[in-house]
Amino acid sequence: MQAFTTIERLVVPIDRPNVDTDAILPKQYMKMMGRTGFGAYLFDEWRYLDTAEPGDDCSTRSRNPNFVLNLPRYQGAGILLARANFGCGSSREHAVWALSEWGVRALVAPSFAEIFRNNCLKNGLLPVALPETLIDELFNAVEHVPGYRLTVNLVDQFVRRPDGKEHVFEIDPFSKAMLLEGLDEIGSTLLHALDIDAFARQRLADEPWLEKVPVASRSPCSAGKTADWTD
Repeated sequence: MQAFTTIERLVVPIDRPNVDTDAILPKQYMKMMGRTGFGAYLFDEWRYLDTAEPGDDCSTRSRNPNFVLNLPRYQGAGILLARANFGCGSSREHAVWALSEWGVRALVAPSFAEIFRNNCLKNGLLPVALPETLIDELFNAVEHVPGYRLTVNLVDQFVRRPDGKEHVFEIDPFSKAMLLEGLDEIGSTLLHALDIDAFARQRLADEPWLEKVPVASRSPCSAGKTADWTD
């Protein structure tokens, strides 16, 4: 996972509340295997005028000329500005993968759906919650100032506007540490692999009976019988 410290990026606005994960990535693309290839289908039903199936080449599709992701002024954006309750709906992690693959590194909104927010933090995207009045100001600025950019500093937990004004945001210490190191929970655990292995070896030395495992051979007809054990 790519570490997050400080970024300065072009801002793209999605000016509607309650954007759900099916809008971010429609359900049919969840049939795709792996964790890549989703960026082309980000906001699929808003971004394109035609339909597609998983794996289709999106370069030949008819694009909606009025949708923000298709406007030349927002190409290369890395910060998505959104309204309240962004990421509501189903808990699909694929929506976060699609945002990340398109190039989004940070999301700025008044609030996020809780599961979506957690999925972002576990996949290297930083969700920044700021007061709604400030979000209104940012939408106005993005609309009237082409090339509007923000700086998001995770180390000191602030968003800086082009005029130098800084706005502090909150994040729990564990999520902050994981993002700064570019780690998820698995990566964090693997940092202690030697200690875990040493503990496991010592535990078996102290309690050798732990090496015994139950035989997983019971059938429905054997319900009520005691499981067999083997070394």
